[in-house]
Amino acid sequence: MTTKHLYETGIIGNCSFLAHVHKNTNIAWLCWPRFDSTFIFGSLLDEKKGGEFSILPSGEYSSHQYYLENTNVLCTEISCENGRYRITDFAPRFHQYERFFKPLMLIRKIEVLEGSPRIRVKCDPVGDYGKVKLRAHRGSNHINYHGCDDKIRLTTNIPVTYVFEEAFFVLNETKYLVLTYGNPLEAPLVSTSENFLRETVTYWRLWIKHSTIAGFHQPYVIRSALTLKIHQYEDTGAIIAASTTSLPEADGSGRNWDYRYCWLRDTYYVISALNHIGHFEEMEHYFNYVADISVSEDFRYQPLYRIDGKKDLQETILDDLSGYKGNKPVRIGNQAYEHVQNDIYGQVMISLMPLYTDHRFVFRERKDSDKWIEAVLGKIERTIDEKDAGIWEFRNFANIHCYSNLFQWAGCSAAAKVARTIKNKALEEKALFLMQKAATHIESCYDPVRKVYTNATGSSHLDASTLQLIMMNYLDPSSQRAKDHLKALEAELKTPKGLFYRYLHEDDFGRPKTTFLICAFWYVEALACVGRLDDAIREFENLLQYSNHLMLFSEDVDEETGCQWGNFPQAYSHVGLMNAAYRIAVKLDRPVFL
Repeated sequence: MTTKHLYETGIIGNCSFLAHVHKNTNIAWLCWPRFDSTFIFGSLLDEKKGGEFSILPSGEYSSHQYYLENTNVLCTEISCENGRYRITDFAPRFHQYERFFKPLMLIRKIEVLEGSPRIRVKCDPVGDYGKVKLRAHRGSNHINYHGCDDKIRLTTNIPVTYVFEEAFFVLNETKYLVLTYGNPLEAPLVSTSENFLRETVTYWRLWIKHSTIAGFHQPYVIRSALTLKIHQYEDTGAIIAASTTSLPEADGSGRNWDYRYCWLRDTYYVISALNHIGHFEEMEHYFNYVADISVSEDFRYQPLYRIDGKKDLQETILDDLSGYKGNKPVRIGNQAYEHVQNDIYGQVMISLMPLYTDHRFVFRERKDSDKWIEAVLGKIERTIDEKDAGIWEFRNFANIHCYSNLFQWAGCSAAAKVARTIKNKALEEKALFLMQKAATHIESCYDPVRKVYTNATGSSHLDASTLQLIMMNYLDPSSQRAKDHLKALEAELKTPKGLFYRYLHEDDFGRPKTTFLICAFWYVEALACVGRLDDAIREFENLLQYSNHLMLFSEDVDEETGCQWGNFPQAYSHVGLMNAAYRIAVKLDRPVFL
């Protein structure tokens, strides 16, 4: 019998960095100083070369892992022959001196729960994706690690000899481990760690209290909101797809990608999710990131950018790493930045529309509105008849994709609304003209025999991305055409277990072997839109089983086994859950409370 594959990690973060904590206590993934930097701990991709930061007993043990309620503070309880202890892992984040304190600092609190367990702390960070083994130098109450671009220090009240020599010792009082990058902790260890923990817990719980969480399966929506929040790199506002790279879409598939970047094509979904939970500040940070990119590009947007807005994401393969469970290749960078994806221009226009239509923004202070909208419309005009790689980034063939033209249609609709707001009739007329042109392309994808929109002009293939025709109101959700389109998609792409394929035709790597989770949440939204609310609720609740032990969702799920695959946790899977839950809650007239 095959064991169901689930990712056995939770994540912690503070909007400066993200770390994965395995149920075996190891920090299995931590990139410093940025989301897209080399890993300091990377056993997720190579257990021998990825380093280790574990706190384990001398014999056999069992593990129980959970979050402190409504926080990104993670607890791992270990039960062993001599007792039981708890590790509380967190990344400090709280308001201080009129700004957020979010250092490159990981704190591990170890406390006895029962008995006198014997434990060993092993801290072995690495550099340059495992190519560099850092040199450890002991101090009086700390260990410095040299070999990276900046200093890494472990400060502790455990005898340094025990940590330096990786010796077992009896845990008979609470201990602390503070790992820092750059500036070390220069303050009393115990009181500072406890204060940081208390303030961080308070911060996260207040953040949730200030969230408008839809009254439908709130625990899952709360966990998804907390997960999305720490995928935002607050310094620039960018939101990454995932904190990991090269976790395969299916075992042995070779579909191993680096997702530590910001995809412009997903801006609409992310901003919708943030808007639904009422977090204006995160939206504004993300607006500014997208706006900075939009004014810096003369002709064509890339599908994705680095978290600092830089364009070069040259893809390289790290041959010396064994890969997740032996899955090669391990990639850093992403060649998709070279692709042509023409939905992006509409995504940008829709995403920035609230700057002009949401009265929380003062659009009259924006002096370049006409110029900016004209520039985006110009990009749509130049690309509206062009073949592209589509939302799924096909690497070796191009088409006139229905989805790309849908977002150009929606982007033009948004541009027309903004043009009316700023009273520019010429821009409004241009937007409406291009909107009709995009609609003509979309209609060229309609198959009247099967009563469905195909993925591209001249193609017979179906694609889950065309579910958005319903959610974006291109198709009136109450119309028979919308209902027929949905039935045709679910008949071909939905699995008996309620999962959803992106598509089933062969691509550059053959036929997809796993379903794409966000597509299943799109399906739920579409069901709610067309009035099949009972079906939407049933399908949504069915999808909840595909999380791991911490309500975290992966990118992909195996149809037969329910195994999690793909990069993890996938921010966009959580965005899909948030938007689907909100859509159902509104239909149930339960926008806030159960």
